[in-house]
Amino acid sequence: MPLSTPQNYTIKDIYALPEGERAELIAGKMYMVAPPSYLHQTLCMELSATIRDYIRSNNGSCQVLTAPLAVNLQADDTTYVEPDISVVCDRSKITPKGINGAPDFIVEIVSPSSRKLDYITKNTLYSEAGVREYWIVDLARRRTTIYRYEEDAAPMIVPFDQPLTVGIYGDLQITIAELLKNFE
Repeated sequence: MPLSTPQNYTIKDIYALPEGERAELIAGKMYMVAPPSYLHQTLCMELSATIRDYIRSNNGSCQVLTAPLAVNLQADDTTYVEPDISVVCDRSKITPKGINGAPDFIVEIVSPSSRKLDYITKNTLYSEAGVREYWIVDLARRRTTIYRYEEDAAPMIVPFDQPLTVGIYGDLQITIAELLKNFE
């Protein structure tokens, strides 16, 4: 008797989900996405606004985009992710349906249901896709893990109370604890 083959999903399956259901697609495997918490969304908003304000004040050309927004890293139909924050400097990658290609900088805020996906699966995916910098902001552990793929260096783990430097800019420093101080 032949073994059953796992379902290989495509982006068409993502768009066919019932209204209000969200999922990500990695190499044809679908991962359902749980609704984010209040603190998750608050931090996402504060962090994205901080980055956006920096870009604007420096007359930068990059754009900050937040989930839910389709990011099709390989511009194929087997991988579709919704990073919490994407910074895209090549605006030709931005389409009416989302982003085609790798953003320059991605931030994922870890949820209990996304821990393994963010730390392992997406880390590999983002590295291979050409993302320049990836932050994993872990609310439960109160730390941020920073990957700077262009530098091919070991990841840095920074507690929330210490300033982080956004590597793609060099002079933008963010302290996560400061962003959260009025919301916890």
